[in-house]
Amino acid sequence: MPQVTVTINSRQYRMACEDGQEDHLLALCADLNRRIAELSGKFGEIGDARLILMAALSVADELADTGERIRRLEQELATLRNARSATADRTQAGQAAIVDAFNTAADRIERLSKRLNQSLGNGVAIG
Repeated sequence: MPQVTVTINSRQYRMACEDGQEDHLLALCADLNRRIAELSGKFGEIGDARLILMAALSVADELADTGERIRRLEQELATLRNARSATADRTQAGQAAIVDAFNTAADRIERLSKRLNQSLGNGVAIG
């Protein structure tokens, strides 16, 4: 299992990670260190534990906001899928109605053509 050395709030820590996750772990630690540095700049020296706690709460808040956004987007996606399905159903029903109307019109034209042919009689076929 690979190990990397990270620096957070001017302190070094040796951490293990899964193979291939070294760069990801370094990026996560760099983000945490940036957050701690920002908080330290705002609030001064308030102690490592408090800075780390505040940074963790900041990450937790972003995670909660992101989770809520994902939940809303999933609901919106479900609504759009339902609307698409309803539209497809309406389209299919509309197409079926058009086909029925054409078939009815074709039957009517065929009947009219037969009646005309019978009424003219003289062997002259129409249609």
